[in-house]
Amino acid sequence: MTGEPLTALVLTGGRSSRMGQNKALLNLTPGGPSLIELVVARLADVASETVLVGTETAPYDFLGLRHVPDLYPNAGSLGGIYSGLQAAKYPYALAVACDMPFLSPDLLRYMASVPREYDVLLPVIDEPEPLHAIYSQLCLPWMEERIDARRYKIIGWFDKAKVQKIERHTIERYDPHCRSFFNVNTPEEWERARETTLHE
Repeated sequence: MTGEPLTALVLTGGRSSRMGQNKALLNLTPGGPSLIELVVARLADVASETVLVGTETAPYDFLGLRHVPDLYPNAGSLGGIYSGLQAAKYPYALAVACDMPFLSPDLLRYMASVPREYDVLLPVIDEPEPLHAIYSQLCLPWMEERIDARRYKIIGWFDKAKVQKIERHTIERYDPHCRSFFNVNTPEEWERARETTLHE
């Protein structure tokens, strides 16, 4: 690991309602690692610490990682990022979801290497990807203001921050098919992820 230290936040707070079971513990191959294990493994190269954020702790005890509670469990991903960033050991934190099995180590390393002259380092494909972004703890007051107003859109406060975008052409140098941003939310997406893994 090189460069400045970085905290990684893995958000585990989703209800998995569309999946019908805890998606973080699903496997893409029989007997293979769970989704959350794949995510944690991909973060290992860039993170000085990895923190799980969510209301449930017991299902993830086997990972042996620090787990912080979601301070605002009804505030969606914004509440999770806020809770994790507040608890982070280091001033900058990379936030990802627990159901992103195709994170690119090369892209993560690139993001970790970008000089930290930003409040938010934000990949943009067709839309912003705030659940694959790096946040400074300087963002906490803006996040808290939105949460207090019950306005939970993650990017809702970005107009106040110094946001440095990573455009698609740069992303594709490290992740040619932009699969880093694929989430497993439904049985259909799980099946697609399993097919992709099978044909790698």
